[in-house]
Parts: sequence; C-alpha cells; structure tokens
Amino acid sequence: MESTFEIYAVRYGHHDRNAAANFIGGDPHDQPMALDYFVWAIVGAEKTYVVDTGFDATTSRVRNRQLVRPVEDGLRAIGIEPANVSDVIISHMHFDHAGNRDLFPAATYHLQDVEMAFCTGRCMCQPFLNHSFAVEDVQSMVGKVFAGRVHFHDGDSEIEPGLSVHRVGGHTRGLQIVRVKTKRGWVVIGSDASHFYANFEQYRPFPVVESVSDMLAGYDTMRRLSSSIRHIIPGHDPLVLARYPVVRADLADVVRLDLEPIGS
Repeated sequence: MESTFEIYAVRYGHHDRNAAANFIGGDPHDQPMALDYFVWAIVGAEKTYVVDTGFDATTSRVRNRQLVRPVEDGLRAIGIEPANVSDVIISHMHFDHAGNRDLFPAATYHLQDVEMAFCTGRCMCQPFLNHSFAVEDVQSMVGKVFAGRVHFHDGDSEIEPGLSVHRVGGHTRGLQIVRVKTKRGWVVIGSDASHFYANFEQYRPFPVVESVSDMLAGYDTMRRLSSSIRHIIPGHDPLVLARYPVVRADLADVVRLDLEPIGS
C-alpha cells in the first residue's frame, strides 16, 4: 500500500529581476518577475526527506542573492532538525540547490548518475554550462561519493512506495523531479524543470538550459506524472506562496503543498 506524505515548501531566498530574464527570447512586457528560492520537506509517517539544500550566507553575497532565512532555520521552524535527516534528494547540482554542504551530516544523498557525470565532466569546461555550479559543492559531493553517502539513480526510481524520482534533464543533463503521493493526489516537485508556472503552462523555456528539447519534454513528463496541472510545483515561482496555505500565521515563508491550493 502506498504511503501518503505531507509536503512543505520552505522559502529561503529571493532575487529581483525582470520577466525578460526568465524566458528564451525574452518577454515583450518585461515587467518585474522575481525568483524565490525554496527547499522542500516531504514528511511521512516514518521518515522525512529533504529535497535540495539551498545556499548559505556566503553564497548569497558572492552570487548577489538575498538570503531571506537560513535553510536550517526554515526547517527547524517546522520541526525538522537537519542533523537528524537521513535522506536528501538533490534535484540537480546548481549552487542554489546543492549548497549548505555540511548541513545534513547523517544524510544519504539521492542523485542521478547523469548529473554527477555532467558536473564533473567536459561540459564544465564551458562557461555557459558551468556558471551556475559552485566548484566547492561539486567537490563536496565527490567527497560524499567516496564516503559512501550518495545513492545514485538511473532515470526513474522508486525511493519508497509513494515517493519516486524521475530524470527529465533540460535545465541540467541529470535534473530529476520528485513525484509524491499525498491525500490530494500525486504532486510533482518540479524544481528547475520549470522555474515558473508560466514556463511549463505556456511551453516557454527558461534560458539557463542544457537541452531545450529535453526541457520541453519535461513539461509533458510533469503533466503525465501528476494528478493534474494543479499538482505541479515549479522551482522558483513566488506564486507558490500565494497559492498554498501557510503552515501557521507567523510563518509566511512555508506552505503546505499536500493541501488543496487556495488561489490560482
């Protein structure tokens, strides 16, 4: 029998920019269209998973991104102690998804084979492809491999009943999305398979991309794996906080994705 899970989106960062920066070919309106940065917590009856690890204060300064709340503080606010987390799913190895390298000392990291090869191979000779990776994050993950702390996946893989990962590529070669069974149906945490709702709803790809064709195909994969388009969660859209209920009134940066949306 498949378990059902609670899912929390925990905002930790923010970056102001215009819409033209979020679509290949720009945007004719070019109005403000900011990025929010999230990690996600998947909470089951017996185990809690964290999806992605965010970036820290040093990276926020180097990359000129606003750190709204340290990832560890956001997780602790919902009762998750990073030191006790046993499993971390890394959607891909970009700096805003694979930082905070020592925050989860007891965790096994779930990563696609292709992503590890991508971020340590010849593609990293190209500035167009390497600029969103932090060499320190990649080196740290190599260290975890040698320490026996990385569980590699090859494409579609069930982690436990009701929870699976699926490689879609596009944004990076080994990007994986996460499919989660909840009481409202199958939710897909898209991460950077689609930064914004508008990317996958309008088939307008984000410009940081390794394969445009894979990115477009990934939009279809998210639709196929989710119960409906309302069950797809983009990776950086501030609308996520507006569309889902907050955990509690004093914690506006954390919302429940396993509950029905409150807006559209």
